[in-house]
Amino acid sequence: MKPTVGIIGVGRMGAPIIGHLVRQDFTTQACDLNPAKQAFVTGQGAYWAAGPQALAAVCEVILVCVGFDAEVRALFDTEGPLSQARPGSIIAILSTIHPDTARELAARCEPRGVYVVDSTVCRGGEAADNGTLLSFVGGSADVVAQLTPVLRAYSADVVHTGGIGTAQVAKAVNNLILWACLVADHEGLALAQHYGADIEALRKALLTSSCANGPLEKWGTQTMAWAEDDMAIVAKMAAESGIALPQAGLNRELCRALKPNRYKLEQYGN
Repeated sequence: MKPTVGIIGVGRMGAPIIGHLVRQDFTTQACDLNPAKQAFVTGQGAYWAAGPQALAAVCEVILVCVGFDAEVRALFDTEGPLSQARPGSIIAILSTIHPDTARELAARCEPRGVYVVDSTVCRGGEAADNGTLLSFVGGSADVVAQLTPVLRAYSADVVHTGGIGTAQVAKAVNNLILWACLVADHEGLALAQHYGADIEALRKALLTSSCANGPLEKWGTQTMAWAEDDMAIVAKMAAESGIALPQAGLNRELCRALKPNRYKLEQYGN
């Protein structure tokens, strides 16, 4: 029998996941701070929950899709809504947070018989819409095995990265390389533009070359909304580990400068 699945956060990732779960015949509940999301949720064939606490009381699997580390922590506080999660339930954190936060929350819930895993997603909004996300998942093998059928509803690939927190590490590495590629794409195409090359023809050709990368493929459509937060997590992890990541630090500053003018190549040509 398929578990009842709850989704906390009906945003860019959570919203399409709801539809995929319903189409795979999972009984699905969802909640969001914005009550206007109710019409969308019920329109997808899911149930609208009064809040995270009500959702946690009836769901065997809970997907946390909120934006920030502090928002995830608030759900797990002593009086937080996920304190009502049922023993034996699995809480998967899709949000991008620090690995230590995931480990801390898992340890806090374990005595209550509630299993917390981190299950970060990659490939962006289009993949979420198509149900072709890449899911990294960190946790014990038996819990991951129980969760995998749920993840398969919206993921083309599911990779068990190891223990709790390792999915956050995998996502941090993905983001570090992602934003480095985006910065390099901007600089390379700006140089080409300065010398009069056909930028779109060049971009398509480069996608068949050794420098092909995701941001180049999605050129002109990719949001940088999360770049600074992503790189802040990477910087904190590097500092705590005593690892020097000078290029990552530089790219964080470049992303901050680039964000308001992304895809305007002339800024590099002056």
